[in-house]
Amino acid sequence: MTHSGFDLSGKTALVTGGNSGIGLGMANALAAAGADICIWGTNPEKNERALAELGEHGVRTAALVCDVGDEEAVEAGFAETVETLGKVDSVFANAGIGGGAPSFAEMTTEIWRRVMRVNLDGVFFTYRAAVRHMIEQGEGGSLVVTSSLSATEGAPKNQAYASTKGAVISMTKGLAVELARYGIRANSVQPGWIDTPMTERVMTWNVFQEKVGKRIPMRRWGVGDDFGGLAVYLASDLSAYHTGDNFVIDGGYAIF
Repeated sequence: MTHSGFDLSGKTALVTGGNSGIGLGMANALAAAGADICIWGTNPEKNERALAELGEHGVRTAALVCDVGDEEAVEAGFAETVETLGKVDSVFANAGIGGGAPSFAEMTTEIWRRVMRVNLDGVFFTYRAAVRHMIEQGEGGSLVVTSSLSATEGAPKNQAYASTKGAVISMTKGLAVELARYGIRANSVQPGWIDTPMTERVMTWNVFQEKVGKRIPMRRWGVGDDFGGLAVYLASDLSAYHTGDNFVIDGGYAIF
C-alpha cells in the first residue's frame, strides 16, 4: 500500500523545463502521484508531446511557452498558470541551458551572459513570482531548483554554467531561512551525469563513455525518471520540516 503522505491529490506543481529530461521525469512522477501539473518550455512541439504524456495520468495539465530569462514572460506565465490551475503549491525551477567554450580565455561575454540569463536570472524570476504567490496564498509551499555537480566540482571550459549552478544553491539556502516562517521550504538537487537532450552529444562519445561512464558506481547514466521519487517527496507534506538541503543524485559518482 502506498503511504498516504505521497498522495498529491489537490496539489498543483509547476515544472520549468518540464518537456524533457529531468523536468519531464519530475512532472510525470508528480502527475502519477495525483498533482495537477503545469510545464513551461520554449519548444511548442516538445510541450505538446509532454502534455499528451502527462495527460495519461488523469490529472489537470497545462503547458506554456515561456522563456524564463524574460522577466515579463515569467510574470505573465505564472499568472496564467494560477488562472488555469487555481494555485501553485510547488515550483521546480529546472529550466537551463549549457554554455561551454574552447577555453576560459576564449569564453565570450555573449556566452557568459546568455547562460546567466537563463540559468540564474531565470531561477530568480521564477522563484520570485512563486514566493509572492505562496505568501499571499498563505498555505506554505515548496521550492526546488535543479543545480549540477559542476557547482562543487571543477568544470573546465564550462565556468559560466558551473557558476550559475553554484549560485542557485546559495540562493535557495537563503530562501529556506527567510521563508520558513511562511511554511515555505526550499531545497536544491544536484544531478550527476544524466542522459538528457543537453548531454546527448557528449554521452555518445566513446572516450567520454570510457573515462567517465566507468567512474559511476551504478554503472549507468542517470535518466529523468531517477528524479521522480524525490520530486514527489519534496512536493508532499512528508517533507514539511525538510528545508535548506541539497540532494545529490549521481549514482555515486561524486564519492567514488
